[in-house]
Amino acid sequence: MLRANRHTLLIGTRGSRLARVQTETVREMLSSLHPERAWLLREIRSAGDVQRRASLASIGGHGVFVKALEEKLLAGEIDLAVHSLKDMPTRLTTALEIGAVLPREDARDALASRNVLTLDDLPTGAVVGTGSARRRAQLLAYR
Repeated sequence: MLRANRHTLLIGTRGSRLARVQTETVREMLSSLHPERAWLLREIRSAGDVQRRASLASIGGHGVFVKALEEKLLAGEIDLAVHSLKDMPTRLTTALEIGAVLPREDARDALASRNVLTLDDLPTGAVVGTGSARRRAQLLAYR
């Protein structure tokens, strides 16, 4: 939990490029609001980061990327955490709360392929890799 008497505050983040970019955005905002404090990033590896080849369901489901951040917050090892809301479980740990939500960026996804230009061009039975149940459902509904 944030301790007001500390000059240097630790922001927990996952190590992915996206997580670091999002956390840097938050750090810049906090620095502009509180320039008297130092805001340091602390990278925290989640079960999802460690077990990259496993399906999300097999390693803990929806909260797998946020659990390690929550544990570090509760242990007092970090002062706050930045994480993508899309990966947050519906119910938070009771001792924690969402303190802020950034403005949403572009919500569109992208298909990356060597030969296929659009979803409509995918052949029947094509395999699309995703770890997201939401994206899987959207793709199946699209077809």
